[in-house]
Amino acid sequence: MSRKIKISSEVTYFAAIVLLSLAVATLSTADFGISMIVAPAYLLSLKAGFLSFGQAEYVVQAIVFILLCIVLKRFRFVYFFSFGTCLIYGFVLDLWRKIPFLNPAATPPGSMNLPLRIAMFVIGMILTSFSVALFFKTYLFPQVYDFFVKAVSCKYGIKLSRLKTIVDLSCLTASVIMTFAFFGEIRGIGWGTLIMALLNGTVIGFFSKLLDKAFDFKPTFTRFAAMFKLGTAA
Repeated sequence: MSRKIKISSEVTYFAAIVLLSLAVATLSTADFGISMIVAPAYLLSLKAGFLSFGQAEYVVQAIVFILLCIVLKRFRFVYFFSFGTCLIYGFVLDLWRKIPFLNPAATPPGSMNLPLRIAMFVIGMILTSFSVALFFKTYLFPQVYDFFVKAVSCKYGIKLSRLKTIVDLSCLTASVIMTFAFFGEIRGIGWGTLIMALLNGTVIGFFSKLLDKAFDFKPTFTRFAAMFKLGTAA
């Protein structure tokens, strides 16, 4: 039996943030439909105008955080770390979108040639699933969307990939309502969004199994890691 490669949970956490924000920036440029998870924030940024994509994430995830505490029927101060992850993610996302070929001002969404857009969509979709799988391998809480899935799955014993698909489809439904309420037409979401909503949970589960086979994720700061342990009881 081959030995697994040991990797720091903390390094995994930051890698997940960088890759996920890159995936979102790539998908928004490809313009076949952004991830259903971030679509509400994307639509809010388009409607508000004064909010960047990353800043709109802060607003939406604050709402999801409140919903999380209601569903869990409890609150722990350490849960705020998931919102801290959101702040870092939003900042890095806005940095990625300053790069010319990912900047909506310099490269309007959908303006690239079709083969390149398709390649960017596929890469973005794969990176999204892979980065979320990475988040689930670290003790540090992911941003609120994925922490919601992780915490609720742990508390109620729901299969993680199945719950992820349910949450994704719920976000897709909310996005459809928002785009018609805000603009009277479809914006930001498309056939690519539907594909990700249907496949994302399964692909995350696939990457999760591969990661478990190849890597052993260990915290560098064990005492600090103990603070983030999620129990199954309320």
